[in-house]
This record gives sequence, structure tokens and C-alpha cells, in this order.
Amino acid sequence: MKHHSDLYLLALLKDGDIKAFDRLFLKYYKLLCANAYSLLRDEQEAKDIVQLFFVEMWERKLFMGLEGDIKGYLYRSVQNRCLNQQRKQLMDQKRQEMFIQTLESFEMEDQWMEHEPVNLQDALLAMPGQRREALQLVYLQNKKYRDAADVMGISINSLKTHLKIGLRVLREKLNK
Repeated sequence: MKHHSDLYLLALLKDGDIKAFDRLFLKYYKLLCANAYSLLRDEQEAKDIVQLFFVEMWERKLFMGLEGDIKGYLYRSVQNRCLNQQRKQLMDQKRQEMFIQTLESFEMEDQWMEHEPVNLQDALLAMPGQRREALQLVYLQNKKYRDAADVMGISINSLKTHLKIGLRVLREKLNK
């Protein structure tokens, strides 16, 4: 019976029935949140991922290509999003640790230099506006690339270019 009701909901969904979508959401939301929580160990983050998945599922009509077991599809989709989130958090943490290590190594080198050391804040302030803002948003404020690009009103690729050039300039200035 349960299998048939999912098939029925899927058929209604494909016909654009928003009430079928609401029923599907209510039916699986708590289960998907529990599964997401088991991976993320953060209740709010788990809820956010599940909610964003359902929004994207409706907006992009991800259900149109589905046949059969929708529960498995929902579970796997949310699980993949959780794993992607974990990988992204790990990369963000590594990037921030590398940035801090780089700063610390420059500070240690500065202590042994005979000439006047270059201050990180001065090096940042000497950079052009967008380059400085990109570094501050991503590395000091720990913003995601998409969020930083949106704040700056530029594309993600432009942001990455500013970060790459900015880090190279910082390394050069701090290595002198």
C-alpha cells in the first residue's frame, strides 16, 4: 500500500500538483532530517539541507525523471548533499588552517628579519579594493565562495582570480 501511495504521489507531482508535493514533504521530512543529522551531527544544518533539497526538487522539477521508489531517491539525494557539505566544510577548514599557518610562518620570519617587518594588515590595505575584500571575506570572515562573490557583486571565477592574485601578492610582500 505504501509503495502505491508513493507512486500515486509521484504521478500527481508530475502533473504539477503542489498538494502532492506537500504530502511528500510531510511524509519524508522528519525521516530525511534524522538521516541527515546522523551524518552531520548538527540539527539545524540537517534541517537546512533537507529543506533546500525539497525546494530545489520542486523548482527544478527533479521528480520528472523518477520512476518507482521515490523514498530511495530522496534518501540518497539528501545523503549526497550531506557528504558534499562535509567535504566542503573540511576543505574550508583546511584552507583556513593553511592561511593561519602561512600568517604564523611570516610572523616568525619577521621576528628574525633585520629590516622592518611587513605587517599583514598593511599588506592587505595596500591591495586594490576587490582583491583585499575577496581575501577578507573568504579567509578572515570564512564566507563561502558563492556568498563572497554575491557580496562583491562578481562571479565566482572572478572571486577565485582575486584570491589567487591576492595570495600571490601577499606571499611576495611578506617574503621580502
